[in-house]
Amino acid sequence: MSYDAEISRANPACFIFVLDQSGSMNDAFGGGEVHQSKAVFLADVTNRTLHDLVLRCAATEEIRNYYHVAVIGYGASVGSAITGPLTGKDLLPISEVANNPARIEQRTRNVPDGAGGLIEQNVKFPVWIEPKSSGGTPMCAALQLVHSLLDKWVSEHRTSFPPTVLHITDGESTDGDPTEIGKAIRSLSTTDGEVLMFNCHVSSQRAASILYPSSADSLPNDYAKTLFNLSSVIPNSFRKTASEIGVNLQEGARAFVFNSDPTSLIQFFQIGTRPANLR
Repeated sequence: MSYDAEISRANPACFIFVLDQSGSMNDAFGGGEVHQSKAVFLADVTNRTLHDLVLRCAATEEIRNYYHVAVIGYGASVGSAITGPLTGKDLLPISEVANNPARIEQRTRNVPDGAGGLIEQNVKFPVWIEPKSSGGTPMCAALQLVHSLLDKWVSEHRTSFPPTVLHITDGESTDGDPTEIGKAIRSLSTTDGEVLMFNCHVSSQRAASILYPSSADSLPNDYAKTLFNLSSVIPNSFRKTASEIGVNLQEGARAFVFNSDPTSLIQFFQIGTRPANLR
């Protein structure tokens, strides 16, 4: 289980983002770093991540399909969270995602002015995911859908880099214990390794974050331990990416964050979507 298969158009990688869109996601982050609901911030980070994946696949005149991507939301309903022309579609080649945003927003960012200062620059920001926050937390149903998508994908891409699932939630499952379906997802594999499962708990309370532990001993409750047990050990290539953004992970670290604040949520997406072996 080496996790070193080259990612190319012939052997693409697969990312599935699983977003908790239950009613409690309308609450703000507990740390007070952002004046947005968790749902708004999560949608924004997901859109930024999709755009980053698109840019990594951009060649001179085309978007090369190095990645297949799905975004699954769960709350009042369970299914694809992508809006606009791709509404209702789930696992898609990255070129189709790139060419079909729901809309393009104009935003500003600060860039160096060459004289030691910063100036504002207008940029185009594609939007595929809208913030949602209603209903319960049918985590098991969402993970069942993920399993169905990945079971088919790995059978069609036997030699590809294994799929990565990035799951973000703020509460306990309301439709049963997700342990067995989580284990079933992680047991799916290509010849290069088993599916990688990343889990991030985002908190409405001001509480210390627990980042990528290697054991469950420091976790405060059974819910945290359940998510920990669903999370994969982070492969070396992902640990290298983490170190490049200032997150040093010990060997055996699990792909799990508890009580995430906005900063660690952004890092979670960065670490989970940057295997180092893109052609």
